[in-house]
Amino acid sequence: MKLSFDNVSKQFSGLDVIGNFSRTFEQGELVALVGPSGCGKSTLLHIAAGLEKASNGGVRIGDRAITGPGPERTLMFQENALYPWLTLEQNVAMALELQKVAKKEAREQAAAWLAKVALKGFEAYYPHQVSGGMRQRAALARAFISRPEVLLLDEPFGALDALTRMTLQDVLRDLIREARPTVLLVTHDVDEALFLADHILVFSPRPAKVLKEFNLVHIEKTHDLSDFAAMRREILELLGIRAEHDDVPLMEGAGV
Repeated sequence: MKLSFDNVSKQFSGLDVIGNFSRTFEQGELVALVGPSGCGKSTLLHIAAGLEKASNGGVRIGDRAITGPGPERTLMFQENALYPWLTLEQNVAMALELQKVAKKEAREQAAAWLAKVALKGFEAYYPHQVSGGMRQRAALARAFISRPEVLLLDEPFGALDALTRMTLQDVLRDLIREARPTVLLVTHDVDEALFLADHILVFSPRPAKVLKEFNLVHIEKTHDLSDFAAMRREILELLGIRAEHDDVPLMEGAGV
């Protein structure tokens, strides 16, 4: 399903955060939003999720105006937000139970989705009994189980170590290829954007405006991104990070 922003702007207490953003995101494409901290990337997701109102302009899913939250859209945060008193299976099933799916059917589907994210055998475990990466796998299963038309990801792997993050990037890519939602990904990791995205939008400091769009459609990628060194360097330079060498890591706290 298409997701369209039409001249969306947002102000908080007189502070301009987003300036006249327009873009249509096509069904099945993954677009990464990269920019300085506080430039309004997450606010765009919240507006698309119906959690924030645009100050001007509007957002549509297909031909329908977004006026609030809806089951066809799922927002996933950096924190997994699992309920600690529920098992992993119960947490994942909850997404269907809230849509009035019978508990038995919801649990069966939850078990199947946990298997898809390599958590078979951990259905009865509680969140505190598994690792952070496993909790995020369960959160991915919960995000996909209701088969949203639009998936909004706000730094979903930002709190994980590098190896776990790369593993979950592979899991996410496989799930997206199967389910084909429209995906907006906010990330501070340029390599993650290059690996996952069909398009990358690089934003300016607030009020957020697109400095440049990078097209990576139909390019098969691995975690070896050496072929994208020039693009990576250009993105970093747009973000104000000097990249004298192609292997410059995107460090925590770099202001992206």
